[in-house]
Amino acid sequence: MIVPTRIFFTKGVGINKDKLASFELALRKAGIEKCNLVHVSSIFPPNCRQISTEDGLKELQPGQIAYCVMARNETNEPNRLISAAIGLARPKANEEYGYLSEHHAFGETDEKSGEYAEDLAATMLATTLGIEFDPDQAWEERELIYKASGKIIRTTHICQSAQGEKYGKWTTVIAAAVFLTD
Repeated sequence: MIVPTRIFFTKGVGINKDKLASFELALRKAGIEKCNLVHVSSIFPPNCRQISTEDGLKELQPGQIAYCVMARNETNEPNRLISAAIGLARPKANEEYGYLSEHHAFGETDEKSGEYAEDLAATMLATTLGIEFDPDQAWEERELIYKASGKIIRTTHICQSAQGEKYGKWTTVIAAAVFLTD
């Protein structure tokens, strides 16, 4: 059984005439290009601790299989705004699991895309914890309800956005939550 004990967040953008090379450059910018990445779903493990990107990157070894939740978006349309975001919602009780969410969009700023991902993770966690809320309320209002419940301790996000390269080269953005084990 593999249960991650630590997590870190990273992001990057890459630009190249080739779509795959653009993705590779985004991975390099994020510092995770040397790993064999295995994409997993959206559970933040119980008793998992968030560490800094710098500390997390130091632990990665070339060729390592690294589990991650990743959001990715790409375009070769000049000036098109793209974004990729990961949201996190952590329960107050460390022994309970939380949620990660991935979101990728066109035409959304860092702020809008990041808040959407954060909202999505918090809403998924709120529903599992039995917190009552109106799904039609604005994120800011629901965020207050979630935190006032005393069951959700923290929500956050990481987002990378970019405009498509002006001459039509591929532009790729990624955001990732990378898991580490002891």
